[in-house]
Amino acid sequence: MKANPATRISNFFVNYFSLNGQLVSQAEAEAAIRESVSFKGTSILILILAIFIASLGLNTNSTAVIIGAMLISPLMGPIIGLGLGIGVHDFELIKRCLRNLLMAAGFSVITATLYFLISPVNEEHSELLARTSPTIYDVLIGFFGGGAGIIALGSTNKGNVITGVAIATALMPPLCTAGYGLATWQMQYFLGATYLFVINSIYIAFATYIGVKLMKYKPVSAADPDRSQRVMRVVYVVAVLTMLPSIYLTYRMLQTNKFNTRVEQFVSEECHFPQTQVLSARTGIDNGQRTLSLTLIGQILPADSLQVALSERMKYYGLNDTRLIIYQGREESERNIGMAPSLAEVYSLAQTTITRQQHSIDSLRQLLAADHTNGTAAAMVAPEIKVLFPEIRQIAVSTTLVARPSDTTRVDTVNVALVNTSKNIRSSERRKLAEYLRARLNMGEIQIVDVRSLD
Repeated sequence: MKANPATRISNFFVNYFSLNGQLVSQAEAEAAIRESVSFKGTSILILILAIFIASLGLNTNSTAVIIGAMLISPLMGPIIGLGLGIGVHDFELIKRCLRNLLMAAGFSVITATLYFLISPVNEEHSELLARTSPTIYDVLIGFFGGGAGIIALGSTNKGNVITGVAIATALMPPLCTAGYGLATWQMQYFLGATYLFVINSIYIAFATYIGVKLMKYKPVSAADPDRSQRVMRVVYVVAVLTMLPSIYLTYRMLQTNKFNTRVEQFVSEECHFPQTQVLSARTGIDNGQRTLSLTLIGQILPADSLQVALSERMKYYGLNDTRLIIYQGREESERNIGMAPSLAEVYSLAQTTITRQQHSIDSLRQLLAADHTNGTAAAMVAPEIKVLFPEIRQIAVSTTLVARPSDTTRVDTVNVALVNTSKNIRSSERRKLAEYLRARLNMGEIQIVDVRSLD
């Protein structure tokens, strides 16, 4: 008789997830875990050397070196041992694991502090900064990493799981970052990194405890039931209390990411100007209020109108409570260079300023050239005018600007020749004079004005 579909699906998953025949005995698994708990002699020396390697990796921002240090470190032993001790109610093992873990963490922080005190390079890199803001994701990494670790230790096929767990949960870098915080007296680094190490340790141990229960390891015979219950309550309370700050930090991280996304959208869609560009957009907090600082380069825009227009548009991007600060012009841009995140932006500002100044220089040169031409043109053609147009007694050639009262936004450039004649010149002679001056002076259209008041 065939089984119904639900039974077949259930059997399918049971067969794939069954651990029958793949687990070592409890005694064998416990022996391996208990053996890695102690920190004496070579274990301490290896730990100290691993801390130096991890500190060097953080100092040089080398991910490969940091990973190598995590592979060397023996820190996983007492943490998994702690989870085992809670699971089998072995209180002596719990005490020994806590003692050894605190000793290992203490040696690690002291070693890292000494290294960063003598290191000539104290620059903050991304690998260091990443160890100071733990979130709920770090809780999950520690929990799932600890689960994989205890399953591997209890199975016949261990593979490279423990190595992978050591890398994924990253126990070493937080301790090094905590040492960096102490060495440079930056308590936010020390506290953030210490909290990250505590999260990893507690949730690796918590996942180990759950794994021990699922694999049905038997408690030690001398276990006190009442004491076991008290210990279990403490374990759950510590796990929850450890998780709560990470949830808050995760919420803040998500809010910050959401805010930055809105700012990027606002800048990309609203800050488009014909001859002005946005050099940088900076977000920050001033007296508890979020701020957005824009640095503009190019043509100077009316400050008040620009402030009102952009502030009015910010509400459509969810930036109602954000104060807008606008820097533009050479002086303000230079004052804002200190806020620039990279040399590329400073270089861009310098290049734009140089280009703008070069345009001004070229314009001034053109004006000087035109003024020089105006001053020499009449003197150049005067001898020829005397022969070709003897009735002209004086001549002045000029290029001037003409404004229209009906349209004040329009200004025209006009070439004018002022002539003082001994008698009225005919229209045909006026046209010949204009054609001669255009050809001789290489000018465009030129107007002839007969002026008899120059004497």
